[in-house]
Amino acid sequence: MAPLVVDAPTPQTANDGPGGEGTCLKKAPRFTPGYTVVEGETTDYKYEHLKPSFPNVSWPPLEEVPYSDKGLLGDPEYKHLLAEAADVFDYTPKIGTEIHGVNLKTLTDAQKNDLARLVAYRGVVFFRDQKDFEVEDQLELGRYWGPLHKHATTSIPRKVELDEVHVIYHDGNSLDQRALFAPAYLWHADVTYEIQPPSYTLLKILHGPPRGGGGDTLWSSQYAAYDVLSAPMQKYLEGLTALHSAEEQAVGSRAAGRPVRREPVITEHPLVRTHPVTGWKSLFVNPGFVKQIVGVPKMESDAILKYLNDVVVATQELHVRFRWEEHTVVIWDNRICNHTATYGFSPHMRHAIRVTPHGERPALDPNSRSQEEVLNEKTGRAPVDKNGARQSNYND
Repeated sequence: MAPLVVDAPTPQTANDGPGGEGTCLKKAPRFTPGYTVVEGETTDYKYEHLKPSFPNVSWPPLEEVPYSDKGLLGDPEYKHLLAEAADVFDYTPKIGTEIHGVNLKTLTDAQKNDLARLVAYRGVVFFRDQKDFEVEDQLELGRYWGPLHKHATTSIPRKVELDEVHVIYHDGNSLDQRALFAPAYLWHADVTYEIQPPSYTLLKILHGPPRGGGGDTLWSSQYAAYDVLSAPMQKYLEGLTALHSAEEQAVGSRAAGRPVRREPVITEHPLVRTHPVTGWKSLFVNPGFVKQIVGVPKMESDAILKYLNDVVVATQELHVRFRWEEHTVVIWDNRICNHTATYGFSPHMRHAIRVTPHGERPALDPNSRSQEEVLNEKTGRAPVDKNGARQSNYND
């Protein structure tokens, strides 16, 4: 068992203060590497009504609905959103931006449009210190961007009228399932098996592990994943579709004795799609839900999907990693990002809520371009040489 962190008396010189002489005892925290204090749950936990439940209800199949992306109305310079921002910075060239000084609760429609546009271009945008951004505000912002998705199998809040909210909850009593999955398999984009998978996705942390306790989230850009591929591979994939399946989630829920509120579906989507706001091509693949490429032998499908999933999971320049703090809200574009939690934070409690508007039905515009192609043109940078048969000079 790891030792507890305790307050240890540490001698301090009394003449640190005015006129002091001699020594006195002053408490200083002892640092225990690899250990963080586990906070016990209080009886008056503020978010009790947002804890998980699995109501036994049935919902009809989803049908395609009209969708218009609000990001198309955003200002290219984000002048409304950033007018009062105290700081804005990118995490990496490919993905991730953090904004300080903007209150999500009070956004105007013009700011919401700018924010959608920014998320479409940067993949994921981080906001800290959003203490007054309540679940009702989260739902309102999500609805502004599109009709909200209701998850067929995972938990929703105990407050049943909030059935458009997805609850993420883990505490010291939760089942540790890490041994059941290869880590790469846990990378995913949310519910890509739906006919109109989510667009802009809002996640707020309600309670999480303390600093050093783990529980970070990583995102991977599918714009950048497409750009990693060779031109012949890009062309090959642009002619293919793949099957996205909800079956595994439904089978797992029923095996656990939980209801399936909507019957599982298998939906065919293109392997490469075009984003309606940026006009950029991206991969549309993830290890969790994509089961088979249509029209090719299984051996070929398995080999191609393994390769694409390796690109998504193992190419570090595609990734951004974020450490959560209380009152943090993260908004990402589920169409062009995969993500995964990091585990091993037990027995700390981790509680978050997610709201996910539906987007458009995925489609590829053959005349669209890639992120790297457009940015290279704007900046005058030369294209990346993707010839892996060249002489290398690897000295690290």
